Amino acid sequence: MPPTLASLVHHSALKLTVRAGEDRLDVPVRWAHPSELADPVPYMEGGELLLITALKLDAEDPEAMRRYVRRLAGAGVAGLGFAVGVNYEQIPEALVDAAEKEGLPLLEVPRRTPFLAISKAVSAAIAADQYRAVTAGFAAQRELTRQAQTGGPEGLLAALAAQVDGWAALYDASGAVVATAPEWAGRRAARLTGDVQKLRDRPAPASSVAGGPENEDRVELHTLGTGRRPRAALAVGTAAAPGTAERYAVHSAIALLTLTTERSRSLQAAEQRVGAAVLRMLLAGEPDHARAVAGDLYGQLLDAPFRMMVAERVPVSASAALARAEARKGAAPAERHSAAALAAADPGGDPLAALADVVESAAARAGEAVLVVPEGERLVVLAADGGAAAAACGEYAAALETARAGIREKVPGGEEDELVVGLSAPAGPIAASAAYKQAEQALSVARRRGRVLVEHEQMAAGSVLPLLADDAVRAFADGMLRPLYEHDATGRGDLVASLRAWLSRHGQWDAAAADLGVHRHTLRYRMRRVEEILGRSLEDPDVRMELWLALKATTTE
Repeated sequence: MPPTLASLVHHSALKLTVRAGEDRLDVPVRWAHPSELADPVPYMEGGELLLITALKLDAEDPEAMRRYVRRLAGAGVAGLGFAVGVNYEQIPEALVDAAEKEGLPLLEVPRRTPFLAISKAVSAAIAADQYRAVTAGFAAQRELTRQAQTGGPEGLLAALAAQVDGWAALYDASGAVVATAPEWAGRRAARLTGDVQKLRDRPAPASSVAGGPENEDRVELHTLGTGRRPRAALAVGTAAAPGTAERYAVHSAIALLTLTTERSRSLQAAEQRVGAAVLRMLLAGEPDHARAVAGDLYGQLLDAPFRMMVAERVPVSASAALARAEARKGAAPAERHSAAALAAADPGGDPLAALADVVESAAARAGEAVLVVPEGERLVVLAADGGAAAAACGEYAAALETARAGIREKVPGGEEDELVVGLSAPAGPIAASAAYKQAEQALSVARRRGRVLVEHEQMAAGSVLPLLADDAVRAFADGMLRPLYEHDATGRGDLVASLRAWLSRHGQWDAAAADLGVHRHTLRYRMRRVEEILGRSLEDPDVRMELWLALKATTTE
C-alpha cells in the first residue's frame, strides 16, 4: 500500500503529533513538499503532505487561516505539517481551529525532525510500495504463464480473475464469448458484445473502458492479435481501476493471449493445408484417401452429410457500399450486433476473410469441424449439414441481403468487393465432386440474380423462368421477336398476342381463337404470317419452345 498520514505518524523516527483531522489519517500521501508561499495551491497536484514553518503567514489571524486552509483542502492536499520551534513555538490556535473545521489533518513537526527526513520517509515508502507492486506483477506473470501452458486460455482467465479480484472474459473475432472466469461472469460478459464489436473497428491495438450502470463493475476491453483485424478480445472487470500489480497482470494476460492467438494462426494455416489436400482428394474421387488424411481433424465432417459452399468476390460501386452502410444504421440493434452483421459491416475489408471468420467462429463455438480452403479468388467450405457453420453462413447472407434492401440506386464511382455464395445439397464423400458442381451452379445463379446466397435446392424446386432475366437471354428474345413487333406496329395484325395465345393453348385453334375473340381461320392465317416473317416452322417443337421462352423473357421483371 502507498504511505498514509497514519503510517508517517507511527514512524518512530519522525515523532509527529496529530493536532487536527484524526479521523482522516488513512489518506494516501503521494509526496511530501515544503513550501512557504502564501498561496502554494497553483503548484499542488493533490495528495501532498504540505510542510510549512509559517514564515510568510500570519498564522494567528483566524480569518487568514480559514482562507488558507480552505484553499488547501479544496486543492486536495492530503495534510499539513507544521514545524514548531522555528517561527512559532507551538501551532497557533487559529490554524488548529481552521484545520478542524475543514477536516484537514494537521501534524506537528518537532524542531529536531527536518522536513528532509519526512520527504525521505515518504519517498522510501512509495518506492517500497512500487517494488512490492512490481514483484507481485512478476509473480502474476509467472502464474499466468504457467496457467496458459497447463490450462490453456480458460486457466489463464481464472488466474487473471484471481489476480485482479474480479472477472475476465475472452471473445472471438465476431464478438461472441468464448470463455469466462468465474462462471458467473458469463451473463455480464455477454452484455458487452456490442462494445467488443465497436472496438474491432478501431486501429489495433485498441482498448476502451465500458462504464456500466450504477453499482456495476468497471470493465476494460482490449483487442488481441498483431494484424489489422483483431483475432480476439479480452474483458477485465474490477470494482475499481486496477493498481500497478493488477496492471502488470492484465498486460501479461494480453501478451500471452496474443501469443496464443498468433500461434493458433500458424496452426490454422497448417490445418488449412491439410484441408486443401482433403478437398483435392474428395474432388478427385478418392474418398478413402481423403478420410485417411483427414484423421481426427476433419474425420467427423466426412462421417455425416455435409454441404459444399463456393464463395466469390463481386465488385460493387463504392457509393453502393456507402448506401449499405447507411441502411445498416437503421437496422435493429440485435441485427447490427450479430456475427453476420459484423462481417457485413466491414467496408473495404476482405469479404472472403469475413465469411471464413463467421463460419470458423460458429464451428468453434459449437465444437464441430469445418473445412475452409481458399482457392484463388474463391473460398470453398465444407460444413456439416444442419450445423452451426452452415447456419452462420445463412445469417451472414441474410445480413447482407438486409443491407442491400436499403439501396435504391447505384451511383458510378470506385469499387468495393462484395460476396456471392453457392450452396450445394447435402452430400457425402463419394458425391463430393457432384456437390462442388452444384455449389458452382448455385453460385452462378446467385451472381446472375444479384443474390448473396443461393442454395441448390432452391434451383431444383423453383422455376426456370427467373433465369430468363439474364441480359443475354433478353437480347436473344428481343432479336427473335423484333420482326413480329415491327409488323404489329404497322397496324396490319396482332401477331405477338396471337402467337402467345396459340402457344399457351398448346396449338388448339378453337380455344386460342376464343381467347382472342377471332375466328379460327383468322388465327390460322396469322400463324402462317408468323412462320413467313420469322422463316421458322411452328411444327418444330424446338421453335415453339424458343418462341415461348422468348415471350416469357420479354415480360419477366
